[in-house]
Amino acid sequence: MFYSKPVTEIMKMRFSCRTYTDKPIAEEDRERLSAFLSVSGRGPFGGAARFKLIAATDEDRKALKGLGTYGFIKGASGFIVGAVGPSSKNLEDFGYTMERAILFATDVGLGTCWLGGSFTRSSFAKKISATVEELVPAVASVGYILPKEQSGVTIRQIVGGHNRKPPENLFFRETFGIPLSSDEAGPYAVSLEMVRIAPSASNKQPWRIIKDRGSWNFYMQRTRGYGNSLSFRILNIADLQRVDMGIAMCHFELTVRELGLKGRWEIKEPKIEKPNALCEYTISWIGEV
Repeated sequence: MFYSKPVTEIMKMRFSCRTYTDKPIAEEDRERLSAFLSVSGRGPFGGAARFKLIAATDEDRKALKGLGTYGFIKGASGFIVGAVGPSSKNLEDFGYTMERAILFATDVGLGTCWLGGSFTRSSFAKKISATVEELVPAVASVGYILPKEQSGVTIRQIVGGHNRKPPENLFFRETFGIPLSSDEAGPYAVSLEMVRIAPSASNKQPWRIIKDRGSWNFYMQRTRGYGNSLSFRILNIADLQRVDMGIAMCHFELTVRELGLKGRWEIKEPKIEKPNALCEYTISWIGEV
């Protein structure tokens, strides 16, 4: 594992930090994060995203204005920028690999915040030299966290980032609608909790997981009109709920590996009736005894 602390501890520490000190990232921290970003690896579907740490400039900060809550970003010393090429599951691979990098930044002692938007033709894309075939689905602000006593009421409280759906709305046994108990989850209960607390666009938590014997089947419950609507396509905004699925997969697998549980990702859709047309199968984790 790449982290100095237990990954579950890092996941619990991480939050959407929107207010930072003005202190530049120390050279040692910058070098450690940059080195990690340079070898980000591939996602579960085989796609490779590439990432770069850039210093925050006035131009970059201005690029965030008009993006709703992202306008609250203050004092970030840098940004993690990522680009990914075309493939059927490129956004899931992007979310998986970028969340792994964000957890590393958290481990280093830095605050971060996922920022999704129309970055493919932005100054961020230019700084990572994105090609015409590549997408820049999201960036992440990064810097040293401003102590709460200096920032007053936290933006996290204002936007409700501390709220999460209860497990019974996310995790099921054999079919949708039958909640999976902690006892039934067994050693995977910790992995599911780490998925539950994972970040997601607008805190929608689109992931749904069904345990069916030794398989953990991941589905995306799409929010109506979100991600693939005409307005999103016109504005060239990435389908962030697919990115969210990659984030959930990252939290699940890293925790499973840390717990010493064996398994593998496999695209093998089970014969489970979906609750509605907005529910899509993504992938399954096949546990090994």
